[in-house]
Amino acid sequence: MPNSPDFTGLWIPLITPFHHGAVDHPALTRLVNHLVAEGVTGFVACGSTGEAAALDKTEQLAVLDTVLQASAGLPVVMGLSGYHMEQTLSWVKELSQYPVVGLLVPAPHYIRPSQTGLQHWFSTLADAAAQPLIIYDIPYRTGSQLTLETLLALAAHPNIRAIKDCGGDAHKTQALINDGRLQVLAGEDAQILTTLTMGGVGAIAASAHLRTAQFVQLLDCVRHGENTQAQQLWEPLSTLVQAVFAEPNPALIKAALAHQGLMHNTLRLPMMPASAAGEEDLFVLLNEA
Repeated sequence: MPNSPDFTGLWIPLITPFHHGAVDHPALTRLVNHLVAEGVTGFVACGSTGEAAALDKTEQLAVLDTVLQASAGLPVVMGLSGYHMEQTLSWVKELSQYPVVGLLVPAPHYIRPSQTGLQHWFSTLADAAAQPLIIYDIPYRTGSQLTLETLLALAAHPNIRAIKDCGGDAHKTQALINDGRLQVLAGEDAQILTTLTMGGVGAIAASAHLRTAQFVQLLDCVRHGENTQAQQLWEPLSTLVQAVFAEPNPALIKAALAHQGLMHNTLRLPMMPASAAGEEDLFVLLNEA
């Protein structure tokens, strides 16, 4: 198995810009360049924030190529999902040809397998992957709960190295941090500070497309034990998180980035643009000092 990278830090699960119905690669390049300059650790391409379910595989690989070219050497993780084992294995093997540092993988959606089935799912994909797996624990999207016992069993696999934690269970989060074999990254933006202060190593945070430097500073403060300053930074950021997720992600993020001139405000059905009221609330917040 490959050596595991360190997933510590702030990772941006990139939105996918569109224009005239196609992926807008120049806008994606501008966005990545902008975020590199803000000091992020790395990027996740084709996650749920990137509307990956609305991209075919050719488009996903083109997005990945653009992100790799624009990332200025920063590490890139590739998101993937599925529920057909052989097709997903084939995709994992195809992605093994790309210089990504990890694969972000959720439970198979819709099927709701047993815990034993979930262990086989992740272990089989990890066996086949050239890159380490980051388990994406997000039961409200997949329909499957990954129990603590299952996650601890998967932590024994040499090619499963981290977890994007959207499980909503503080006990499970703390137990995984205490166990120490999986690097725990906050996946729910509202739980970033809580996860970090519990001992998590970082975050994969969609809302950090905005006020990115402040999110980077927040992680630095926690890392250096500057808890009072971290709390002061978190208060306005938590308000931003609440505003960003007031409507289905990534509608409001795209609206804000379009307002900044970085891209067109376009999503793919069934995702819809944010409401005028939602945009106004977010823009007012972003314009505050």
